[in-house]
Amino acid sequence: MSSEWIVKIMVTYWPMFIRGAGITLLISIVGTIIGSLIGLGIGVIRTIPMPERGIKRILLKLINAVTAVYIELFRGTPMIVQAMVIFYGSALAFDIQMNRMVAAIFIVSINTGAYMSEIVRGGIISIDKGQFEAAQAIGMNHIRTMLNVVLPQVIRNILPATGNEFVINIKDTSVLNVIAVSELYFQTKTVAGNNFRYFESFFVALILYMIMTFTITRLLRYIERKMDGPDDYIMLANQMQLETPEDALRRMKNSDGNRI
Repeated sequence: MSSEWIVKIMVTYWPMFIRGAGITLLISIVGTIIGSLIGLGIGVIRTIPMPERGIKRILLKLINAVTAVYIELFRGTPMIVQAMVIFYGSALAFDIQMNRMVAAIFIVSINTGAYMSEIVRGGIISIDKGQFEAAQAIGMNHIRTMLNVVLPQVIRNILPATGNEFVINIKDTSVLNVIAVSELYFQTKTVAGNNFRYFESFFVALILYMIMTFTITRLLRYIERKMDGPDDYIMLANQMQLETPEDALRRMKNSDGNRI
């Protein structure tokens, strides 16, 4: 490996690398957001209590069956195969000519949604059942319970897993080069084809991927710490308490002094 060639490649082809990194981030961000919304919706639907009888029971079973097929299909097949089938298959079978960027975002979104739906479902199941019972006791239905009680906790709990999906999407966008999306891997392959310095070209791409994933990981950890609140948090008195913890501690110290 020649350091001179690495510098030369970066100086000469930096617009292509930056353009590819930008498209990679765009597809990853939009795909992760849409996929998380899909997963959130499916996760909530799959945790709806099953009615004992009636049309609602049949409808819910049908929806659960469809979502189960969707989850198994997109979790059980590689994204590169999904990209080929969706982009080229839709053109051959249904004469649907998709824009490459739209197809890329669509593929990443539905793939992410399949994984996020199970993550969200696991997050909902992890919430204590007593909270569901308490919400039902004060007259909340399933949707209101989810919006007001459960989902705020679930979103915090699944944030690390969501960040992990984001990082995976940044790397997995490289498979979209099979449908000629000009993301970072595609641009790097073009650069390497121009100068025939494959090792040096992909070493630059490696550094860019590392910078993107490292930055995103640190940003998400910062957000997690902000959501956790300060480490020196002290719970204040509620409406039923007659004194604050500070007052109670002061009273105990005074009583110890009086005994002495």
